[in-house]
Amino acid sequence: MHPASVAAEATGARQGGPSALAAALAASRADTLATFAACERALPGLAVPLLAELNPPLWELGHIGWFQEYWIARNPERALGDRASADAPRTAPLRPGADALYDSSRVPHDSRWQLPLPDADTTRGDLDRQLALTLQLLASAGDGDDALYAFRLALLHEDMHHEAALYMARGLGVPIADPRWQPRRLPEPPGCLEIDVGSWRLGSPAGAGFAFDNELPAHEVALHPFGIDAQALRWAEYLPFVEAGGYGQPQWWTPEGWRWRRARAECGPRHLRRDGKVWLAWRHGLWQPLELAEAAVNLSRHEAEAWCAWAGRRLPTEAEWEAAACTRPEAFRWADVWEWTASPFSPFDGFRPHPYRDYSAPWFDGRPVLRGASHCTQPRMRHPRYRNFFPAGRNDVPAGLRSCAAG
Repeated sequence: MHPASVAAEATGARQGGPSALAAALAASRADTLATFAACERALPGLAVPLLAELNPPLWELGHIGWFQEYWIARNPERALGDRASADAPRTAPLRPGADALYDSSRVPHDSRWQLPLPDADTTRGDLDRQLALTLQLLASAGDGDDALYAFRLALLHEDMHHEAALYMARGLGVPIADPRWQPRRLPEPPGCLEIDVGSWRLGSPAGAGFAFDNELPAHEVALHPFGIDAQALRWAEYLPFVEAGGYGQPQWWTPEGWRWRRARAECGPRHLRRDGKVWLAWRHGLWQPLELAEAAVNLSRHEAEAWCAWAGRRLPTEAEWEAAACTRPEAFRWADVWEWTASPFSPFDGFRPHPYRDYSAPWFDGRPVLRGASHCTQPRMRHPRYRNFFPAGRNDVPAGLRSCAAG
């Protein structure tokens, strides 16, 4: 995606006024409902297996509306922005008992398969009422960053869940026809970008609209000169590692990565299999010929590190990634896949949790940071300073890598 388009979309979500937010909230909801409808068509009874990486689609749908109502219509301190109390007493939900069904902070994951959830049509009706109330409140909210904080948070939260719905759909074999969420062909690798900035101010600047709490405060980081790939790794570059037997050779893997590899039945990347000399990919519920020019995707951080060791490369730190993306936007292609970095997800010095305290702080456990965005990410979510974070063994998310010169 062209860097200028990425920047314009992200700026609109983080800095746009009430009219732009109203349009984005409506568009986000339309995408949520369209992807849910695809699951309804493909999954009898909307049934999915109880796995740590999945949620019941009906629960996901209700949770999205609940979250928006909880942080906007039911939040008496929403006008205080990121200074609002997380524990401010809430007004009653539109649906009695909704907190016991949809509050992800208090409803254990595995219990979501047994909850007495309203049916799909009733849940859609709840979402219609919740969105109507949100838009009514937005029209009179004012245009300051504090006044719009909760609306921007709810928008981006829904966009995150839409991306999760898309990659869950891929694993479940649900066909997604919308061309916006399909992977793109990448050109031949244009080579390394040489970056020499001395230091970099990592994180989001204060007073520049919405920012997630883990992006703050911005601070200076010393950087040595480095070379970094101009785009994400394609299957054409990753599969030689697989074909050379890399998944059976422990010397390329970290000890943690080798334990992860040994615990899995597959001896190769997720959603891929080989038919003779042809690689096939699982997409739309079918095995189809793999497009080698697409970015390598559904790789864990362990696989990314193993490829780097085999190729004599390394993963970038998140400061290196951000510096390259921001200083060389004309040459640094991103938003094809989420990209693993070498950095742990940890708080910046001076971190202050925002009202939605469960967004960042519970996950400062050493899991790695991913940067960028994927072909499943809403364009308005794509921001060069956004920090994503997943455990190193997750390979269901649309993640891949770019590498740096070792040394």
